[in-house]
Amino acid sequence: MKTGSGNIQSTHHVHDGDHGQRFISRLTKNTYAMVLAGGRGSRLYQLTDNRAKPAVPFGGKFRIVDFVLSNCVNSGIRRISIATQYKAHSLIKHIQRGWSFLNGQFGEFVDILPAQQRVNEEDWYQGTADAVYQNLDILRENDPEFVLILAGDHVYKMDYGKLIAFHVEKCADMTVACLEVPLADATAFGVMDIDGDSRVVQFTEKPTQPASIPDKPGVALASMGIYVFNTKFLFEQLIRDAADSKSSHDFGKDIIPYLVTKYRVYAQSFAQCCVGSDNGNPPYWRDVGTIDSYWEANMELTKVIPDLDMYDEVWPIWTRQLQLPPAKFILDEDGKRGSAIDSLVSGGCIISGATVYRSLLFSNVRISCYSTVEDSVLLPNVEIGEGAILKRVIVDKNCKIPAGLVVGIDPEEDRKFFHVSANGITLITREMLRQRNV
Repeated sequence: MKTGSGNIQSTHHVHDGDHGQRFISRLTKNTYAMVLAGGRGSRLYQLTDNRAKPAVPFGGKFRIVDFVLSNCVNSGIRRISIATQYKAHSLIKHIQRGWSFLNGQFGEFVDILPAQQRVNEEDWYQGTADAVYQNLDILRENDPEFVLILAGDHVYKMDYGKLIAFHVEKCADMTVACLEVPLADATAFGVMDIDGDSRVVQFTEKPTQPASIPDKPGVALASMGIYVFNTKFLFEQLIRDAADSKSSHDFGKDIIPYLVTKYRVYAQSFAQCCVGSDNGNPPYWRDVGTIDSYWEANMELTKVIPDLDMYDEVWPIWTRQLQLPPAKFILDEDGKRGSAIDSLVSGGCIISGATVYRSLLFSNVRISCYSTVEDSVLLPNVEIGEGAILKRVIVDKNCKIPAGLVVGIDPEEDRKFFHVSANGITLITREMLRQRNV
């Protein structure tokens, strides 16, 4: 395959036992990935009071950011930086302890780029484009052929190598990964129109009245916040945008609308590079940006055949591995039997004479006798007191639920102390429990 400069790109396959193969190419090895992970995720309410959205736990043992980082590593992209800003301590600690396995001697790394006023002494990151612009010196030092810009707050499995190969095939200046979303949801995305060759002809960031895909009424084509740039071209556009005092220095609001009418901007469908969709499964992508969507995405994992395959050995999700004992279920008496049905139970958990239904338990959760947990997400180190009843709740890390507490039965009573979402999901945090006990 030829790039725009006419260089021949070699490829090879990485075999993984009898389970399949990953496609690695020189294109991905010559790519530098920058993950934008500075957002709070305010629609998650108190769940992000002390952590950025990418650091929020997900799926029993992971953090949200693990998915985009795993996509990079599995795609063969081993030069990665993470731009942080809002309450980044939890995220930075996770990256330092969980992603130190890349070998710097071979040019592999995950670097953390906190907002540090590298360009001037007045401004932190002002927008997504500015976050990249303020780190141009680091990009220049690494001298990649392509730069991959990624959002760090979505859950999905994607082969970025296919996206970059598409970018090269089209001789594009910029390529945007896109997916189809219901028109009602499109107001939260950048919405685009493309021609028959997948070239973007119009782009509008978060339109109040998004347009449907011509042959698919009720569906819009939305940007995933995933961009591929030729490096030199990216530098030119970021420098130009930084000099524009009228710009908000954002890719969706400023950079892409400017480029669409002047340069070769293409869009590739997520379905073409989503890992797992080639088996007839629908492309899996979740924003998990609200309490309800976060709960729903975690609950989906308890299904007999979940939409997200976490058991895929070809495309594993990497994370920090705690050295924990196996989950333990103890006591076998009527009304006092340790059991979990249609649930995910992580290492270090002890279910002692309690019953768990359709729930997801992170590591080191302890549930005492006569308690019932149903349709709930319990984050690490949660302790449930004797006789407690929890239904449709999310319990934040390190919470200690008092004996006999009942949550999820009476929403009005729950609202006195906890946050109850529009769909009736109750969020419990340590601060809420302290206020309740005052």
